[in-house]
Amino acid sequence: MPKYVVRYGTMRTLGVLSARGGDRFTRGSRVVARTQRGLEAGEVLCEANDDTVEGLKDPGHGQILRAMTADDSNELSHIQAREREEFEVCQRHVRELALEMELVDIEHLFGGERIVVYYLAEKRVDFRDLVKRLASEFQTRIEMRQIGVRDEAKLLADYGDCGQPVCCNTYLSEMPPVSMKMAKLQKASLDPTKISGRCGRLKCCLRYEYNTYTRLQKELPPIGSDLVTELGRARVLGHEILAQQLLVQTEDNRRMLIGVGEVLSVIRRGSGRR
Repeated sequence: MPKYVVRYGTMRTLGVLSARGGDRFTRGSRVVARTQRGLEAGEVLCEANDDTVEGLKDPGHGQILRAMTADDSNELSHIQAREREEFEVCQRHVRELALEMELVDIEHLFGGERIVVYYLAEKRVDFRDLVKRLASEFQTRIEMRQIGVRDEAKLLADYGDCGQPVCCNTYLSEMPPVSMKMAKLQKASLDPTKISGRCGRLKCCLRYEYNTYTRLQKELPPIGSDLVTELGRARVLGHEILAQQLLVQTEDNRRMLIGVGEVLSVIRRGSGRR
């Protein structure tokens, strides 16, 4: 029985879903599937071979029921239109109950088994009365899901500073931690307004090349190292990691960039700190 990696849900969850019988699907196929949450619309990304599955962290599971039909597409459009109305209804109840929470988005599952309410809150919220009201009004199961600001951007953001659709709302299934250390290593601007994404946190893309920078940096003598070069002795002051060059100061106090290939030997290795 063939299996496929399928992306589904507002949070763009990745799941390994089996196909029924002899059904075959290609990349980009729109499908209707049964997941742990219920009946959902999804998009096939690729076949789920061993290498692909190994790269997924805690993927969802389920079964592809069928390729999406014209009737399914129309139903999905109606559901998405109702979500806007349901959001307004939920917002009204939040105000009436004076709940200290910020409503972010509402997801109405394709099969109608549940409505997922995504919200932000600084403190614990007692939303039992809200759930009762919503369940009575919508006649379905209500799931409350508290999220963080990065998840909010994943749900609502559109384009980043690069001019491309934000990564978190296109292909990222999870958002790995990003630190200032990554920005400093890549010599990115340390101005928070330039290295922060739509969520206000450090941009996810700062992590993309970090492993490459780290690997290439290990091939360079640490900052503070004393070298013998083709021009004589020198001390390492800085790195141009991608170019594999060293900023050095010679014995006669000249500063210059040299290629790592011009280093004849390392007399003393530095600590790596400026």
